[in-house]
Amino acid sequence: MTHTAEPAVARPDTEPLSAEVDHLWARLRVVEERVRHAVAVRRAVDPDPDDPYRGQYLTPEAVSRILDEPGGLDVTAHEPWHPPAGSVLDGLAGRFGLSSLDLDLLLVAVAPDLDARFERLYGYLHDDLTRRRPTVGLALELCGLAGAASARFRLAPGAPLIAGGLVEVTEPERPPLSRVLAVPDRVTGHLLGSAQPDARLAGVLGEARQDPTAEAEEIRRTAAAAKAGVGLVHLRSRGGDAEGLATAALRAAGLHPIVLDATALARRSGEGPELARAAAREARLTGAGVVLGPLEALPAEPAERGRTVRELCAALRGIPLLMYGTEGWDPLWAADTPVVLTVPAPSPERQAARWRHALERAAGDGFVTGDAEALARAVAAHRLDSGQVRRAADVAVRTAAAAGRPVRPDDLQTAVRAQNGAGLERLARRVEPGVGWDDLVLPPTTHRRLRELALRARHRDQVLGQWGMRPGGGRGRGVIALFAGESGTGKTMSAEVVAADLGMDLYVVDLSTVVDKYVGETEKNLERIFTEASAVNAVLLFDEADAIFGKRSEVKDAHDRHANIESAYLLQRMESFDGIAVLTTNLRANLDEAFTRRLDVVADFPVPDADHRLALWERCLGDRLPRADDLDLAFCADRFELAGGSIRACAVTAAYLAAESGTPLTMRQVVTAVAQEYRKLGRLVLEGEFGPYWAEATGV
Repeated sequence: MTHTAEPAVARPDTEPLSAEVDHLWARLRVVEERVRHAVAVRRAVDPDPDDPYRGQYLTPEAVSRILDEPGGLDVTAHEPWHPPAGSVLDGLAGRFGLSSLDLDLLLVAVAPDLDARFERLYGYLHDDLTRRRPTVGLALELCGLAGAASARFRLAPGAPLIAGGLVEVTEPERPPLSRVLAVPDRVTGHLLGSAQPDARLAGVLGEARQDPTAEAEEIRRTAAAAKAGVGLVHLRSRGGDAEGLATAALRAAGLHPIVLDATALARRSGEGPELARAAAREARLTGAGVVLGPLEALPAEPAERGRTVRELCAALRGIPLLMYGTEGWDPLWAADTPVVLTVPAPSPERQAARWRHALERAAGDGFVTGDAEALARAVAAHRLDSGQVRRAADVAVRTAAAAGRPVRPDDLQTAVRAQNGAGLERLARRVEPGVGWDDLVLPPTTHRRLRELALRARHRDQVLGQWGMRPGGGRGRGVIALFAGESGTGKTMSAEVVAADLGMDLYVVDLSTVVDKYVGETEKNLERIFTEASAVNAVLLFDEADAIFGKRSEVKDAHDRHANIESAYLLQRMESFDGIAVLTTNLRANLDEAFTRRLDVVADFPVPDADHRLALWERCLGDRLPRADDLDLAFCADRFELAGGSIRACAVTAAYLAAESGTPLTMRQVVTAVAQEYRKLGRLVLEGEFGPYWAEATGV
């Protein structure tokens, strides 16, 4: 193999000059000079450099030369040096704890990736043209060190170059000095000034967005915690933008934020150690801190979740790591204990500012979003994280833009409902509200109780959170209401109206999916419902709640004991519930008094009087159904003591009879429908009650 002089290593002229990487090329020229010297030394003792089969055999003369002559390439011993301040090599040395020898070893390993000539030169020095990357032994020799020197341990598994992922030692089956050194593509890209993250992190990295409403003191405190000690911080979210605060704190500390999506990590749990090392190297390369969350999105199984967090904490030790979520910290997750900071729910003013920023960002230039404060009030009862706020604002703006108008409250409410996951739909029946306050016909007292329920739901974070009106005891910030009244008096419809006023969906719990004959299974089913409901902006309706919220009884056998345990669990779970729930019962006396104490609103639904029944008849028949002149709704309201649900059933039946006859709705058809409803309810059809319409009622 012959060697001719070639141009020295230089940066390509097509790339813009950068003071940060110029020193890299200057130092690489030193490596090239060492390689040139080593090649010259090798050629001086090579009896036949042009032999095409050299490297495939050893002649007796070559064996004698190896035994008689000292080893090594006669390269000048390594001398300490310091990269210029601010250069890419200086940054690596500071963030990875590298010595000048480490930097030289790194440059020897990366040289073939920067200049293809080094592949052929290394092959010549190996006496094997197929080995085009440096080995551990060759790298040491090019630094003027013998393979037996203690410096070889700078390439051991725990050394900064290897532990930091800057250099990989491959081919472990070979003897230590013959193992090949390789530099990952991400490290090579960083040396050349690339900011493109490691390809293995694709799909795991989230977008770094800071909370525009974060207060200066919050940011200062969080940044100080991130820079202290091992930099481990746990942000316990109580409704605030923990992710946005973490991002703002890292930037305030002069660090670039790297956001890891816990949901994506959970999907790739089998790659945990590899992703943890890649994230740690990325953070050190770029001088970044890491934001991870929400923790509850990690694998649900405790052992697997703990393993994922431990791997990340171990790999990122010494790097500011800010984790956030609604759950508490488990000491088994890491050897170090984090600084725990609480991120409270935002005030109404701050929440309005958050919506304004999100809407303005989604709208861009030239589009009017509308009154941000009014829009924020329309969704004040919803508890949304920063990502949900951004996505909802984007959907609302696009919906309004398609219609050619500013964003309206109903646009935002629809967009917010779309952020709900489908988890609760597997456990309860979703009802999209289609009624409003005007559709209710109720006594003023009941109406006020319903308004109070909506008011409590809308302002619960301010009253219970900011003002601390429900302190201690692990109490949640939920709102629980009881609707008591006979069947058909409007309890379910009222819950739907409240949900519509709050801009939420209504989820009706199907008791057939909850109650289980096996001990403990009912509690497990209810826990799943409560957990999902806490994460969904919706009104949860337990219809016929006395089936599971009934009174505790004296313990006479095992069945009584387990029934009482079930009731005790419900009492505890209701106090820690963070959502909005409505319980309905036909008989209030059936409920345990302990449940009643925990209720925020109790609304009684009496059987309607004559005036309310007349209003119900008018409302149920509507204004689109044609009516005959003989229709006497006042007579129906006065004579037939029916609840609202029964009146609606009669109206529907009468409408079918009118449709079949092809005529406007007549009194005969209404009376026939009422008689059918009486028989369905098991009530007697009495002549004194139906009066002049007795014949129509009996079909005579």
